[in-house]
This record gives sequence, C-alpha cells and structure tokens, in this order.
Amino acid sequence: MTEPAPMRGFPRSDGRKGIRNVVAVAYLVECAHHVAREIARPYEDRDVHVIGFPGCYPNDYAARMMAALCTHPNVGAVLLVSLGCESFDKYSLAHAVRETGRPVETVVIQAAGGTRASVAAGRAFVDRVLPQLEAAPTVPMAVSELVVGTVCGGSDGTSGITGNPAAGRAFDRLIREGAACIFEETGELIGCEHIMAARALTPALGREIEAAVAKAAAYYATLGYGSFAAGNADGGLTTIEEKSMGAYAKSGAAPIAGLLKPGDRPPRGGLYLLDVVPDGEVRFGFPNINDNAEIAELIACGAHAVLFVTGRGSVVGSAVSPVVKICANPETWRRMADDMDVDAGRILEGAATLDAVGDEIRDLVVSLGRGRRTRSEALGHREFILTYKSFDPIGPACLPAA
Repeated sequence: MTEPAPMRGFPRSDGRKGIRNVVAVAYLVECAHHVAREIARPYEDRDVHVIGFPGCYPNDYAARMMAALCTHPNVGAVLLVSLGCESFDKYSLAHAVRETGRPVETVVIQAAGGTRASVAAGRAFVDRVLPQLEAAPTVPMAVSELVVGTVCGGSDGTSGITGNPAAGRAFDRLIREGAACIFEETGELIGCEHIMAARALTPALGREIEAAVAKAAAYYATLGYGSFAAGNADGGLTTIEEKSMGAYAKSGAAPIAGLLKPGDRPPRGGLYLLDVVPDGEVRFGFPNINDNAEIAELIACGAHAVLFVTGRGSVVGSAVSPVVKICANPETWRRMADDMDVDAGRILEGAATLDAVGDEIRDLVVSLGRGRRTRSEALGHREFILTYKSFDPIGPACLPAA
C-alpha cells in the first residue's frame, strides 16, 4: 500500500508547491503603505498579507526581493499598490507575476482618485480572488519539496545549548528526507568560517564561505558595531564568538551544499548558507536592522516556513510564510508560552533530549502542510521589512552541484 503524502500543497506553474495560498498586497513606496494596509484591514483573519518596499529610489536588490516574494509558492494572487510617481518598476513586477499564472492587478493611487477610491478598488480585487484561493484544490506534497529557513533572535545563554542545536537536529532530519534547509546570519558566524569551510562540498565553496564571513566582519568593523545587542549581554552572552558558536549550532551536521544570496533558490535538497551582507563598499548602514529583515530574505529564497529560535523571547511572525518559534529558555517559555510553538528549554531541565525536540520541530513543520497554524499566525503577526542593499550575483563555486 502506498503511504499517503505527508502534506498537501497548492501547485504553481514553476513546479513548486505552496503550503499557504496568500493574497499579497504589495505597496511600492512608503507613500502607498497606508492605502495597502487599509485594503487588507477587513481581512485580518484571512490570508491577505501586506508586504512592500518603502523607497522612492530604484534598487535592484529590492526589485529582486519583491519579484521573489510575489511569486513565492505560498502566494496565490498579488495586488500592487502604487502612488504613481515612485521609481519602482511596477510594470515589470506585474508582468513577472502574470507570467506565473497568478491573478495580479495594480492600483495607482494618483490615477484612481486618492485614498478612498484606491482602497475600494483594492478591496474589490481581494473580494474577487480570495474566495477562489480559499477554495483552490491541493495536491500531495512530499517533505522533499520543502524549503525551510532558520534564524535566531533575542538570544541568551540558553540559545546555543538547547534551541539552536535542536533546530539543527530538525534540519538534519529534514535534509535526510530531501528538503532544502537554509541558515544565515554571516555576521553572527564570525569565527566559525573555517569550521563551515571544512563542511563545504568543495574546497572552492569553502573559500567562498570564508570570504562571505570575512566580508561580514569587515562590514561590521566599518560600522563600528557588531551583531551583538544589549539584550544578548543581559541574557548571559559575553562575546560575539560565544554568540557565533550558538548561532552556528542551528546548521546541524549536514555537508554545506551551497552559498546563496537573497532571492536565490536552492537548486535541490541539502544545507545552504545565506549571505545577507551587501557586496561592495558600505553604503546602506547595518546589513539587517532587525530579525524581520532576515526572515524576509529567507522567504525570498523560497522558504515555506522559518524556524525562529529565541532565548529572551520574541513575538514576531511574518507575511507570506509561517514562523515557528522555538523557545530555548524554560523561564521564558513559562512567561511567554502563548507566543511559542516549541519548548526547547525542557532540554535544560532534563525533561527532553535534543533529538526528541528536533523530531518535534520537524513534525511541526510538516504539520504546517496539513493546515496547522503557528502561534504567530494565530495571533495575527505579519511583520515585514525591506530596505536598500546591493549584491553581486553568486559565482559557480557557490553552487558546485548545480
């Protein structure tokens, strides 16, 4: 007898499948943000999510991110909201979405007659497509079709002992089942570059990983401030090296199959490192001004879900893809359990093993493909941020098996 598929997905024209069927309401400049938010407001309990880019000046990275997000497998339809005079190329973005077969429409506020008329036009689009998306049929989906990202935030002295290594165990199991898993935060992997290089599939990829971390170290040195918040110290972390070793534990033990940049998709299953620090001279300030920026970049790489490990506690979620919150600290769990999905702190208290919590995380991720909602989804968290950056394309050494 054939085993039933562990998940159900929404099929897309590029062969990928989504575990959500979201209407993305995408503003193309901050001046259109309020209108986009008002369009989505009546649908707070349904999958209508606001994303967008606030800048008026053009930026290739932002355009690539928006295209990747608007054609993400978890997105079923897109409404673009333009003021009308911004520099963002709304025509190219609409064309890219239309080419995938998704419904897409653009509301131009200056042409529509202002706020009220634009909100009415946007809601008419949502009212038309949302019932279709909610009734759309699903197809069987295997674990090998999943892309899963991981990030940590609000880290403390427990993160590297319980939550991060448990996420790594979940990655190991997902990768054995054929999934693609992505870890990132090169600015928090300083000191671990040689260990990661030794895990790379090829020496050339190892050198690319070392160069990416060296770039991050130089970037932060120029800015005069590393990726180490006051709250990390309050939580018991003492150095960036200590924080790095904890963050590194999220990667598990699989060989590193490639180095990606935001918007690059893993070509197959395996473990990938995402380089989030811009190329070239320091021009755009801190590479990621908060955890939500990193989550958006993981999703732009195709992540169906993101594992978020926290010790001190975090309440964030995300637009487009569910965020699974793994609580590393048992005291934080008892204080903020309503915001958390997995209690990894019980490892510290001897009530569970790393392998058992890793299996629990893996099973929770798979259950998202059967309709389960994360705590952040249930609480309505749909944070999103996108800022200016600049990246060079990755070279062939970054994906040696592609």
